[in-house]
Amino acid sequence: MATYDNPVISGFHPDPSVCRVGGDYYLVCSSFEYFPGLPLFHSKDLVHWRQIGNVLDRPGQLPLPLPGAKASGGLYAPTIRHHDGRYWVVNTNVDGGGTFVVWAERPEGPWSDPVWIDLPGIDPDLAWEEDGTCWCAFSGPEGGINIARIDPAEGAVLEGPFATWSGSGLKYPEAPHLYRIGQWWYLLIAEGGTERGHSVSIARGRSPRGPWEGAPANPLLSHSGTARSIQNTGHADLVRAPDGSWWMVLLGVRPRGFTPDVHVLGRETFLTPVAWDEEGWPVVAPVPERHEAPAGAWHPVPAVPARDDFDGPALAPHWISPFARAEESWSLTERPGRLVLNATGATLDRPGYTFVGRRQQHHGCRVTAEIDAGAGRGGLCVRLDEAHHYELDIGGGQAAVVARIGPLRQTVASRPVPPGPLALTVVIRTSDLVPASPELTGGAATGPDTIAFWLDAPDTPGARPLAELDGRYLSTEVACGFTGRVIGMYATEGTVAFDWFTYTPAAAPSA
Repeated sequence: MATYDNPVISGFHPDPSVCRVGGDYYLVCSSFEYFPGLPLFHSKDLVHWRQIGNVLDRPGQLPLPLPGAKASGGLYAPTIRHHDGRYWVVNTNVDGGGTFVVWAERPEGPWSDPVWIDLPGIDPDLAWEEDGTCWCAFSGPEGGINIARIDPAEGAVLEGPFATWSGSGLKYPEAPHLYRIGQWWYLLIAEGGTERGHSVSIARGRSPRGPWEGAPANPLLSHSGTARSIQNTGHADLVRAPDGSWWMVLLGVRPRGFTPDVHVLGRETFLTPVAWDEEGWPVVAPVPERHEAPAGAWHPVPAVPARDDFDGPALAPHWISPFARAEESWSLTERPGRLVLNATGATLDRPGYTFVGRRQQHHGCRVTAEIDAGAGRGGLCVRLDEAHHYELDIGGGQAAVVARIGPLRQTVASRPVPPGPLALTVVIRTSDLVPASPELTGGAATGPDTIAFWLDAPDTPGARPLAELDGRYLSTEVACGFTGRVIGMYATEGTVAFDWFTYTPAAAPSA
């Protein structure tokens, strides 16, 4: 019997929305302040996913940097649907512009420029009636779910918006999705906030306008108050497989460490089966760490490449940058076979710097990159936001590990380095953690992981890291916000070049 492990898309990939076209599934996630925006995945079996692009992958689709951009701002909670031969994505830019729709003939793109819709709120959804009438449900600014009849191609609001269902009574009813299933319309929402109280609820009615009857078993799904290793379960979407089975994709987190536990990878994408009871209500069991796989042939796909030698004509779709990626800030042709970064800001502590990174997707991992900083200053950074990041910085003949934690910026360790290329390594591990101070739990480790920075190869006998830091300070529970860690390359002075970059997951022991 084939089984799958959760999450099915690890790392910072929240708010998943999915649609099926024939035997193909397509899934899109939130990207917040990062560009390119809205990562797009393809699967044949709901388990093995490959990123095939980003919905918003060119500056002309949105003003960049995002107006008023801030960490955990930007692009919230997209929905992807297929209708009348087109793929549609509806989304909200909370930092400027509001709600918009883009479309494509092929999921690989190109995607259209945004068509803006004058609707307030967040988390928009698209659903069509058989006669082509299009409805957009969304989380309204006053709380509760709103709905409007729209023309998505023109961006016109034809009727509404008007208030509809407000959930079962938990806070922040949001993330609506409308479905026509049999003779009923179902309205699936998230409630309880996106923290430990997150949950999924559902209602049904005979029309998209309502009135709505909530399921007697609401919330359908919540791990709140349980000891399960997967928490914050919510913001779900439903999809029907070719064999008639139903599945739910949703977000969740995997917290670790000493109480109250923290999560560092962000909200990830999970998969769980859905059954239907005799009264026509969906039944969802707790999200499993491992479960029997969907029926049918499996289609394993390559994971995100472990190594990038920057030999291609463009950056792979998993490379992201905060707020923008100015054309003059990077090049793959200036020194062929290398990623050249040109500084656009002098510090990582405020927006406007040059940074190219990828999501941390495993609790334990190792990242190594070769840098030539002879014409500038740069290095490797583990980033949550401008006030929470660790840097391994090379410049002026010195290597330094710098920690930015809230208002504190401190050089933790430094040493001279010779000119020429250097291999920089970050090792993140979940065992042999940095201990806390004696005042906390008698000196026992309290963080979820340790982040070590190396100039020498970690496998060299006798080698020691330049510094080891507690990972809890780069967690969502400390930094706040909606994102997860991103590990990447940066430049803060002049020009630096990276010959290659490797990301290697490590088996993470249980907490």
